[in-house]
Amino acid sequence: MKRILVIRLSAIGDVAMTVPVIWSLTKAYPDAEITFVSQKFANGFLKYIPRVSLFEVDLKGRHKGFFGIFRLYFDLKKLGDFDVLADLHDVIRTKIIRFLFLFSSSKIVTIDKGRAAKHNLTKIDGKELKQLQTTVSRYAEVFYNAGFRFSMEFDYLFTKSPLSDKIVSITRQRENHWIGVAPFAKHKGKIYPLESMVKVVDLLSQKSSIRIFLFGGGKDEKDILEGWEKRFPNTVSLAGKLSIEDELKVISNLEVLLSMDSANMHFASLVNTPVVSVWGATHPFAGFYGWNQNPTHALQINLPCRPCSIYGNKACFRKDYACLNLILPEDIVRKIFDVIIV
Repeated sequence: MKRILVIRLSAIGDVAMTVPVIWSLTKAYPDAEITFVSQKFANGFLKYIPRVSLFEVDLKGRHKGFFGIFRLYFDLKKLGDFDVLADLHDVIRTKIIRFLFLFSSSKIVTIDKGRAAKHNLTKIDGKELKQLQTTVSRYAEVFYNAGFRFSMEFDYLFTKSPLSDKIVSITRQRENHWIGVAPFAKHKGKIYPLESMVKVVDLLSQKSSIRIFLFGGGKDEKDILEGWEKRFPNTVSLAGKLSIEDELKVISNLEVLLSMDSANMHFASLVNTPVVSVWGATHPFAGFYGWNQNPTHALQINLPCRPCSIYGNKACFRKDYACLNLILPEDIVRKIFDVIIV
């Protein structure tokens, strides 16, 4: 039996992108036992992969800060010996963990994030606009370097999952077209202007055959989405009402999800739901496009400065976020209706 320690602490979308690889690995190596080190949210999708257990890292408590890294190391050592340590994150915290594991018998392998190529993709002058290796492929490469050989055979965690009574009490039984809207992302450069997104929701809600589900998290997002729910017919905010696992089940029942370059795009990819994605400062060429998603469903404006950022966290070079503002609400609605027939 091979014991494998996998580390990917954040962010939730990046952890979700490990699923096709971990699933394919366990399928090819039924004797492998994987301990996945991440935050609690990861269990929402890792629980569906056989022989994978989550070690829940506490980055705000026990494992916080410099000394917390050492506590994390000793906690992991208590789990016994591992044949392989796969670092899918490669940040300072995991670099220190890797160093400490040098004193063990574990084979240590690390992701190549392609930082130089990503820099060349996002620089303003002399930009090299080309498709880079996908993040999923980079994850798989880590295990190939550890000696594992497998093909990517991941289908989906599930499709059109049955909904519990708790979920149905919020969504109601499906009697029409279900469309999801996830309007938020971590950084401004990835968020379609909310005043324009309101117009998208307005246009969609005018069709009585459509029921719209709004996805978000945190108090501010929850307040905004609940306001939209009150304002527009056939619209339901799910913010703060469901666990990640239950949100995945709802997403699996959607005909399409409108999403930014964010975690929701990757959630939908795990449950065979088509995504219409909106791209601003970032670009699918960076390798973060949803697993098996149709590239023609991505909405983006071709500008010489795009992409200017890998994560959307840089201030707009033009100062006007034209990459997002030039996408019309009507364009988004038209693309949604290209995906579904209403």
